[in-house]
Amino acid sequence: MTLWFATGNACKRAELADILAGHALKIPSDAGIRDFEPEEAGGSFFENALIKGRALYRLVKEPVIADDSGLCVDALQGRPGIYSSRYGGDMTAQERNALLLGRMAGAQERRARFVCAMVLLLSEERFYMAQETLEGEIMQEERGEGGFGYDPIFYIPALGRTAAELPAELKNRVSHRGKAGKILQSLIPAAGCPHRGIL
Repeated sequence: MTLWFATGNACKRAELADILAGHALKIPSDAGIRDFEPEEAGGSFFENALIKGRALYRLVKEPVIADDSGLCVDALQGRPGIYSSRYGGDMTAQERNALLLGRMAGAQERRARFVCAMVLLLSEERFYMAQETLEGEIMQEERGEGGFGYDPIFYIPALGRTAAELPAELKNRVSHRGKAGKILQSLIPAAGCPHRGIL
């Protein structure tokens, strides 16, 4: 099945293409849609994912996958949360990581989680949704060369490595995005059945 992915993020596209292996994945720029940046005005990961998904569906009128994800840190009362990609304003990922580590200086409580809400839209009002997490802790400093975003400062105790130290295949299996994507992948073969509604 051909699916559109509501993102301009090449790293996210590569991850989801691996997660949804067997399905063709397109992004807005493939159709000449430039600067696809719908306003993420929702109050939750799910609401923002749905906003992005509906915005792209209106343009392509074909099945769309959209996600919203972020890092929730207990010591920061769940921040940066839905503002993860905008945390601190216009910064590089490395600068954003440094900002977060600075605000965590001296904190004994290091627990955090990545959250991903993902939707598969068959129309603007017919969709499936999955939300998953990856539990971990915030490091004292960056470690690892892989991944993107907050991965170098996110330590996964069960694996003894940061998200940036995981090989892509393992990361896509255990990550918040990987787990949500696999749930939706299991629904794709039945997505065209007329009796199926909102899950």
